[in-house]
Amino acid sequence: MSDTTVLVLDAPSPAPPPRLGSLTGRARILHADADTLAAQLPHADVLLVWDFLSDAVRLAWPGEGPRPRWVHTASAGVDRLMCPELAESDTLVTNARGVFDQPIAEYVAALVLAMAKDLPRTLQLQGERTWQHRETQRVARTRACVVGSGPIGHAIVRMLKGLGIITALVGRSARGGVHGPDELDRLMARADWVVCAAPLTDDTRGMFDERRFGMMQPSARFINIGRGALVVEDDLAAALSKRWIAGAALDVFEHEPLPADSPLWTAPGLIVSPHMSGDTVGWRDELGAQFVELYEEWAAGRPLSNVVDKKRGYVPGN
Repeated sequence: MSDTTVLVLDAPSPAPPPRLGSLTGRARILHADADTLAAQLPHADVLLVWDFLSDAVRLAWPGEGPRPRWVHTASAGVDRLMCPELAESDTLVTNARGVFDQPIAEYVAALVLAMAKDLPRTLQLQGERTWQHRETQRVARTRACVVGSGPIGHAIVRMLKGLGIITALVGRSARGGVHGPDELDRLMARADWVVCAAPLTDDTRGMFDERRFGMMQPSARFINIGRGALVVEDDLAAALSKRWIAGAALDVFEHEPLPADSPLWTAPGLIVSPHMSGDTVGWRDELGAQFVELYEEWAAGRPLSNVVDKKRGYVPGN
């Protein structure tokens, strides 16, 4: 398939381009940015969305006429690229499912331990050269409610169970080992840790709001590593200020980078991190290698792995 054109939507500098060396001579690889994407899309067979934080695909996707037969995004979520024209087309969409599961689970475990052991306060006191003995929380036998039953949610459950945390997993429907959405409020109300790992869809947008923060225990902590728009951020800031919950940690935000005037920066008990929970050393190489593996499937005419249900907005199966 040397006549195949693979178009890469590059990430802004200094992010390196994907390593696709094994495709040399087998495909024509072109590069685009947000400004040139629309003009090049009709001439591409495959689109690799390397800049997965960009809205360029949604804005540039052609309606009628030629368009890529396959789009792959180097991210777990597909909400940044989906538009009605793409959803209704016959173009296949795949995602980076599987690359981020374990790193994100480790990050969630680190946040749980950091909040339970009051590490942010310890570092603050060290900076002030203040010796202040405190008692901290034991995590074993506490309860966690993990929302989102995809591979990332399952990995988080395994990691938290390894810490001795009693864990309940909530998904879009009840099945073996997974609670249905009708049980979310009950499980969340008794949890010490509420972890959001859900995909962003019309059904999940804004699901964590004033009502749900008001249901949580005053000692509970909330963690979001899913998508920023799953949370009504003003409601979370208010809940923390009113001490409705004991703390929170956000790695994703509705607007990124987080604006300097956002009240989240100064919300009491909130840990802010810049969308880095899945980004470990070598993660870009893993993403590039995954795309090459998927390309091999596509070029051989085999069914692609990680195919997204474009109506639901995620890969079915968990």
